[in-house]
Amino acid sequence: MSEPTTRDRVTREYATDEIVVEWEPRLCYHSHNCVRSLPEVFDEQARPWVKVDAASADEIEAAVALCPSGALRTRRPGQAKRRPLGLDIRASENGPLLIRGDVRVLDAEGNVLYEGDKAALCRCGGSANKPFCDGTHARNGFRG
Repeated sequence: MSEPTTRDRVTREYATDEIVVEWEPRLCYHSHNCVRSLPEVFDEQARPWVKVDAASADEIEAAVALCPSGALRTRRPGQAKRRPLGLDIRASENGPLLIRGDVRVLDAEGNVLYEGDKAALCRCGGSANKPFCDGTHARNGFRG
């Protein structure tokens, strides 16, 4: 396994006084759920691509909840972080393995690659970001 670079671990934050949106690009497989749900906030053609002041905190939280990979997360300033209970693992149709719950992904040596409440793991074998899905399944014709 190659050594991760600083860019691999970057998390960007977009904030107002009411909500913080965190985006971890290495986890994103571009499902576009956020863009379809709230295009006035999530615009991949704009820079910055997340405009947290373009909708209410509740609307943004609802849109981010649709992110299947955990690349997008929200938190409310001053509130304790919520952790989901249990674990749910589901194979998406012709796509990644979607995990929800108290997710902790380790590498072969036991190092923590990711901790959060969602993850999308590669099933097609083609991801350049293993074990995470990078959307390659859509280009390589994966069926499963």
